[in-house]
Amino acid sequence: MHTWIDMANFTPWSALIGGIMIGLAASILIVGIGKIMGMSGILKSSLVSLPRFSWQLMFVIGMAITTWLYSLLIGFPELEMGQPLWKIIVAGLLVGFGTRLGSGCTSGHGICGISRLSGRSITATVLFLFSGIVTATLFAMV
Repeated sequence: MHTWIDMANFTPWSALIGGIMIGLAASILIVGIGKIMGMSGILKSSLVSLPRFSWQLMFVIGMAITTWLYSLLIGFPELEMGQPLWKIIVAGLLVGFGTRLGSGCTSGHGICGISRLSGRSITATVLFLFSGIVTATLFAMV
């Protein structure tokens, strides 16, 4: 098994635009209301606040709507997971466990924490990457 990038269809512009949009959203959220754009915390808060209406719930609904609109306008590329379903489920559970253990997710620490020069977030992001590399290596052996 190997990973590769289809260079004939690789478009760095969509990645650049997406990164700029994520950065703008994170900046607006922290400057506007002083909140960090960590998806695990936002998702948890949106579920905990139900049935009350909150900014976290609006954020999650906005992500769902924009994903749906993107699929209508642009469409999604065909994806091939290349792994059995059980590996994907185990990987998802490990990510959830790591999110709780690390007091936040990759978006909270990696995008927002590092931009604030948080030592905890820098350490967490390095550990996320290291754990991902080790996990991917081990799963490739199974």
